[in-house]
Amino acid sequence: MKIGLVDVGGGIRGIYATGVLDYCIDNGINFDVTVGVSAGSANIASFLAHQRGRNYVFYTDYLFRKEYASLRNFIFKKSYIDMDYVYGSLSNHDGENPLNYTAIKDNPAKFYIVATEADTGEVKYFDKSDLAQDNYDPLKASASIPFICKPYEIDNKKYYDGALSDPIPIEKAFSCGCDIVILILTKPESTIRKSNKDKKLAFFIRKKYPKSAEALKLRAKRYNEGVALAQEYAKHGKLLIVSPDSTLGVDTLTKNKEAIKKLYEKGYKDGEKIKKFLQKTV
Repeated sequence: MKIGLVDVGGGIRGIYATGVLDYCIDNGINFDVTVGVSAGSANIASFLAHQRGRNYVFYTDYLFRKEYASLRNFIFKKSYIDMDYVYGSLSNHDGENPLNYTAIKDNPAKFYIVATEADTGEVKYFDKSDLAQDNYDPLKASASIPFICKPYEIDNKKYYDGALSDPIPIEKAFSCGCDIVILILTKPESTIRKSNKDKKLAFFIRKKYPKSAEALKLRAKRYNEGVALAQEYAKHGKLLIVSPDSTLGVDTLTKNKEAIKKLYEKGYKDGEKIKKFLQKTV
């Protein structure tokens, strides 16, 4: 039986999924196909590298550095989050917290990283072949929130956050032959996403990237439809939704260290749902 994992990200709320995946590492739970959106891609990268706890310090320590996320970055680099600092200076082999690229490459699981082409608004699925030692550009592209960050350029194409084009990529996992899929949401499953914030961000990029602006306006609709589809799969035992009962006030760019740590703990505890589901299903 082929098992898939989808982590939808959600900025700082991604700490919840970090807790879930650390539980999976501690309990020997592996997946055959993994699909990550935005922060979810970074979570999965560390998971596939078997680097338990690696992402935790990104959310609870590095996040609070001005080099990582700050108004200074936004003014001087046109990106609130410095992707080259996060996935370069910190993550390269000679960085403060190296990502074990060799372990990712040798892991038999497939790994897809969802991004959005800035000029077309269309989805782009990067995979392991697009990564290399000290070259994690697809992770940077996948997490580039419109306006908050400038689009990230790879091979003369610019990319925004994958959530614009495929916020709940469960169909991608099933298309890869998965029999069952674990979907990690970082908001309560019952949350109906509103488009207010997305429309505000779309306003600022509409002239330069009109197609991405339109995709951004549709993100809430696509997200809500994706969750509804996941719930249908769940009714038939083909999918498990793992989501927090509360975000504890943590949002996309929240910098509340205590709340972030508690959301991690909530994720770790909820990881047990995966163990029980797989014991019953596989």
